Amino acid sequence: MSGFSEKDKQKLEQLEIAVKGARDSFLGYPVSKDFDYSEILNFLQYPINNLGDPFEDCTYKVQTHELEREVVAFFAKLFRANPKDYWGYVTNGGSESNLYGLYLAREMYPKGMVYYSESTHYSVKKNLHLLNIPSIVIRSTENGEMDYEDFENTVKMNRHKPVIVLSTFGTTMKEAKDDVGRIKSILKNLAIHDHYIHVDGALSGSYGAFMNPKPAFDFKDGIDSISISGHKFIGSPMPCGVIVAKKSIRDRISNGIAYIGSLDTTITGSRNGHGPLFLWYAIKKMGVDGLKARYEKSLETARYCEQRLQEIGVNAWRNPNSITVVMPKTPNSVKNKWQLATEGDISHIICMPNVSKAQIDEFIEDLTMADQNEEEEYAFDF
Repeated sequence: MSGFSEKDKQKLEQLEIAVKGARDSFLGYPVSKDFDYSEILNFLQYPINNLGDPFEDCTYKVQTHELEREVVAFFAKLFRANPKDYWGYVTNGGSESNLYGLYLAREMYPKGMVYYSESTHYSVKKNLHLLNIPSIVIRSTENGEMDYEDFENTVKMNRHKPVIVLSTFGTTMKEAKDDVGRIKSILKNLAIHDHYIHVDGALSGSYGAFMNPKPAFDFKDGIDSISISGHKFIGSPMPCGVIVAKKSIRDRISNGIAYIGSLDTTITGSRNGHGPLFLWYAIKKMGVDGLKARYEKSLETARYCEQRLQEIGVNAWRNPNSITVVMPKTPNSVKNKWQLATEGDISHIICMPNVSKAQIDEFIEDLTMADQNEEEEYAFDF
């Protein structure tokens, strides 16, 4: 006899308690949790599937293509794309968006070589393996940015091949930003005309337009495609991302599929139609001004966090315009309680819009107590 038992119900209740507790105490990952989509939760009762190209008509009508187009247009404008030459779609997340950017680059330059820094997100190596594109890793500087001298010297040795650059705008651990202006300048000096630049802007891309001074990372600066994550800075109950690319490049790979009556231009066939709905709702509620205010609040919290850590003798620092505060690796008790991402000898706090100064104060208190306990634990008893 099957059925939803009391035991099953208890399991769900326990899961919710665990998930809620974990949500309320993390500072180390770039995920916003201050969203409220209660007004549109009724759409969860519909099998919304955005299969096919969002800019083409499709025979399946239980979809949110119109809203998806508005989301893409919003970010295309934010990234200063040519209004007559942009295209994109809402993806499963930043990794799929990066996969698509690299896919476009490979189709444009089948004999190209990909260059990316050692600070690039771990998924890029996997994507390159999936696409079977040759690649070279470029050194990173101390702050996590691409080493431009190493990049130039490496490209020189392979200048007979088209250059595909995977530039990172906000690295995973240090939120460093590769300078597209410097990359373009190097390619120009080496007289390399066949090149493609994709920007991985998973976290920082959402607020890059509001930085002062504004770094070089968008279409006006010379890129060909860019990706962001929707569930990070904006916030969503499910992972999602956005890819924006030049339509003129995307047109090279589109194929018509009779079964759905649309072009096959995306990575997956069936696509989440709720993701575009959540993102559309969020950007309509916030607008450009709200998104900017959201960034400025995070920036203020990051400054506060950096200052408080320095006050207790912790060597904390930030990259310019960054909401990520880097510090020496914290004791395990602190790392586990606050779910801090740690790599090598560093940890970080990412001051997302939902992070408050009160939380920072509590974290500082925990860190101070942990350091004291650690000293006592290793103190000589004579």
